[in-house]
Amino acid sequence: MKKIARTWNREETETLKRKGRGLPVNETGMTWSAFRPSDDACRFNYLMPANMFASIVLEYIKEFSKDIYHDDLLYEKARQLKWDIDYGIKCYGIYLHPQFGKIYAYETDGFGNYCLMDDANVPSLLSIPYLGYCKKEDVLYQNTRKFILSKENPYYYQGTCASGIGSPHTPNNYIWHIAITMQGLTGDKKEAKRMINLILKTDNEEGFCHEGFDKDDPSHYTRSWFAWANSLFAELVYKTYF
Repeated sequence: MKKIARTWNREETETLKRKGRGLPVNETGMTWSAFRPSDDACRFNYLMPANMFASIVLEYIKEFSKDIYHDDLLYEKARQLKWDIDYGIKCYGIYLHPQFGKIYAYETDGFGNYCLMDDANVPSLLSIPYLGYCKKEDVLYQNTRKFILSKENPYYYQGTCASGIGSPHTPNNYIWHIAITMQGLTGDKKEAKRMINLILKTDNEEGFCHEGFDKDDPSHYTRSWFAWANSLFAELVYKTYF
């Protein structure tokens, strides 16, 4: 059974359609991605969190190209690319959801097809105020946050021990400590404390964050010690209590 599951996962999430080239896309100004931060293949290859992260980094490039390197050409290239990406996100990356209103799609092809979900790995839609793309209070972000922390997100799992976002990279019904931490980092102080307590209750009494764990039984998990999750959790604790 385990061997079959591994084969299916490799075929479905680790390879692009059309013999590795991906599905056709429209010209939008955004950057094209083959894979998500989880290493799983994109369904539609304009990945919104990746483009948002690129926009943030390009703003940094604008600053040091102007103030440190005094490179007008680099500044102009960064400015134009950032403008193109932001324009593409606004024109192609927003979906009108019947329940939540306008939300960010996770992926799009620029032809009007959308993948509505969020993945535990960062950059994610949940993480965009943490990364600096928008404020926590932004209406579009709040609508998106309500969507991805609901059963409408196919990777949001609710169990007897925990509720949170998982990933196609791990088994079904496995919640990621990274996602719980990011929920705390992008929420208010009360939510941050609640997420810290949830992580303490789901570490299988080992003192470390894992990759993913079963929503009903935290003794079933992947990666006994996951540096990314532990580092992010330390940041959450520091920002909440110090």
